[in-house]
Amino acid sequence: MALPSPVDIQARLHAERLGTPFLLYRDGESTQHIRALDPAEAPISIGRAPETTLTLAWDPDVSRLHAELEVSGGQWMLIDDGLSRNGSYVNGERLAGRRRLRDGDALRFGETLVQFRAPLQGASQATAAGADLATAADLTEAQKRVLVALCRPFKTGDAFATPATNQQIAAELFLSVDAVKGHLRTLFAKFGVDGLPQMQKRVRLAERAFLTGVVTEREL
Repeated sequence: MALPSPVDIQARLHAERLGTPFLLYRDGESTQHIRALDPAEAPISIGRAPETTLTLAWDPDVSRLHAELEVSGGQWMLIDDGLSRNGSYVNGERLAGRRRLRDGDALRFGETLVQFRAPLQGASQATAAGADLATAADLTEAQKRVLVALCRPFKTGDAFATPATNQQIAAELFLSVDAVKGHLRTLFAKFGVDGLPQMQKRVRLAERAFLTGVVTEREL
């Protein structure tokens, strides 16, 4: 998926705070979409046809009626009982019939990736995510200060905001640039972004810091 912009990050944070289950995906022009899931709408049809509830018209590999989302016992379920030509996938596995969705599940219809989010459910899964993402307890005071300084430009919600530069962080915290680089290398590893291209690491680190709650808006 495309690298999220500051506006994308703010929209995700807002959706998380609402706590309502939602779908996160990008269209054919890489524009981010967040669609809240209302049980009153179920079943929610997914496909390429304009009459479907969630229309993925840009993807030729999506069937006209590809799959459905249903609610059972308060839990969202993905259903593909042979509706689609190319199948539906959950976390890389082809779906056969139906499957209860969990917060963070990666869905694929054709070539379109959709993430299922249930923030209230996901809050109970923080421990499971700990192997990949750091928590506040995993950071030293110095690392936390560097991380907050990195994220500070997002305070205003400016669409053109970018993470603070090494020089800006160094000036704010009265550190050397080399010291900032050292802290950032450690933070990249702790938040699982050290394998990304250099230009993506900083934005992805800021995004994960916000989405995991390690950095909050009031700290900025």
